[in-house]
Amino acid sequence: MDNAAAAKEGDIVVLAVPYSAHAATIESVKDAVQGKIFVDVTVPLVPPKVSRVQMPAAGSASQEAQNLLGPNVKVVTAFQNISAEHLKDSDHPIDCDVLVCGDDKDAKAVVIALATDARIKAWDAGPLANAVIPEGLTSVLIGLNLRYKVKFSGIRITGIE
Repeated sequence: MDNAAAAKEGDIVVLAVPYSAHAATIESVKDAVQGKIFVDVTVPLVPPKVSRVQMPAAGSASQEAQNLLGPNVKVVTAFQNISAEHLKDSDHPIDCDVLVCGDDKDAKAVVIALATDARIKAWDAGPLANAVIPEGLTSVLIGLNLRYKVKFSGIRITGIE
């Protein structure tokens, strides 16, 4: 089905598109996601300099999504720092953590539970304004991958029991 039909059917909608398609995709599902949890996995990468942090005027792609979707959508950001290759292989163990940001505590708890069900450690990283960190961190991880000739670097939160 197309994006709008899929968004209408889901209780939780996940957006994982290249940043160049972010705004147009959001506009195409805007009506279908009202009143829902909207998980934005988008990272504002601007080729060819994908290892350089380049945040949009709104502060982050997720804040941009919230602005476009309006207050009736609970935008949560998560999963930016896990390789897409790992996310699409449900048998592959994810050896890194996920930072979850959003302004609705219950919506963040739902996304953290989804990550936990997928055997991924997720952390409540605060309000949606903090999405600038996990989104920007993706460019840092891409740079690390290139410099150290690895494919799937990630992050791990330590010191919390």
